[in-house]
Amino acid sequence: MNWDEGLAFDRAHLWHPYSALPGQPVWPVVEARGTRLKLADGRELIDGMASWWCAVHGYRHPRLNAALNTQLERLAHVMFGGLTHEPAIALGQRLLKLVPAGLEKIFFCDSGSVAVEVALKLALQYFQAQGQAAKRKFLALRGGYHGDTFGAMAVCDPVTGMHRLFAGFLPKQFFAPRPSCRFGDPWDPKDAQPLAAIIERHHREIAALILEPIVQGAGGMWFYHPDYLRTARRLCDEFKILLIADEIATGFGRTGRLFACEHAGIRPDILCLGKALTGGYLSLAATLTTAEVAATVCAGEAKCLMHGPTFMANPLACQVAAESLDLLLESDWQANVTRIEAGLRQGLAPCQTLPAVAEVRVLGAIGVVELKAPVDLAAITPKLVERGVWLRPFGKLIYTMPAYCIAEDEIGALCQAIYEVISDL
Repeated sequence: MNWDEGLAFDRAHLWHPYSALPGQPVWPVVEARGTRLKLADGRELIDGMASWWCAVHGYRHPRLNAALNTQLERLAHVMFGGLTHEPAIALGQRLLKLVPAGLEKIFFCDSGSVAVEVALKLALQYFQAQGQAAKRKFLALRGGYHGDTFGAMAVCDPVTGMHRLFAGFLPKQFFAPRPSCRFGDPWDPKDAQPLAAIIERHHREIAALILEPIVQGAGGMWFYHPDYLRTARRLCDEFKILLIADEIATGFGRTGRLFACEHAGIRPDILCLGKALTGGYLSLAATLTTAEVAATVCAGEAKCLMHGPTFMANPLACQVAAESLDLLLESDWQANVTRIEAGLRQGLAPCQTLPAVAEVRVLGAIGVVELKAPVDLAAITPKLVERGVWLRPFGKLIYTMPAYCIAEDEIGALCQAIYEVISDL
């Protein structure tokens, strides 16, 4: 490709996430392997983002490539309406062995946002089927992020999310303050009092509480205390509200546990999974629920869950996801995440001394440097690229969530690049 012409076309015609047209400068990737991205000009970048947290095994893993190629020769896609196939069954069997006990029913869908949409529909249909149609609101946490589709947007943070732009279309939901008690700090029961107050006052209207367990991701990379999650579970049980755990970002080991709910020892009524599910190869997500919720929904007026994507349970995606789960479980992923956590703690600690830095925080394979002022993305990204790393800051945060196979020297290079670019601010 003539990259001068290609990049000119890209800038003029192709939207990128959360971007305007004409677009900002982008860096053309021509190849990827392991934790490295090769650019069109021959430079290599250490990918500190794992392609927005999904490529947990790195790029071009031979086992994932083989699984995809083998399935491609058999069946690339077939509608899931009235038909089924081995990859969907095999993936479902693997998932039920991994998720918290009691989650038994699986809905495969296209993306994390759609997994959240399905979860919200499940909760609404569950109470409609019981003659409790008044329970049609949701409770979410400030600082939360659950996706870009309309239902998902409605339960994202009402200030930092997209509510204001779509105020005429998004239903108004209830929001509790973001948990303030940090992960690793002593628990203060007062932290959950605002949540309890909203539930006590409005439980007759609320179908479900939706939250990101332990780690609020794109809403601010905030780590909160497991006892908040335990309290949320107890309140939902007491007031007959469903608990939806959005583990799209945290699932499959990112926080040091296979699922972040395990830090609190709780099981949600509905679980949303995505991102790392296929190891970053194809878009696939899943919404899981209990037999009781599923049976109630299917006994309701519609006699089914009212959702059905065209590419539901795509065989290619299911096959590579099944292989990705096998690969994860056969690896010493916990040791790798612990190793990454130690490397990030050590490597990012010097940032805390910089005047521009408000806080440094690390949990599992997540390292975050929060600045006192918003990041100038257009200015800071080229400086990171010059130092041989790929990161995608947002808001006041420069953070990394690398692949689990990242080497110690690569962790060091990521941390050093972050320190240097912040030093220049």
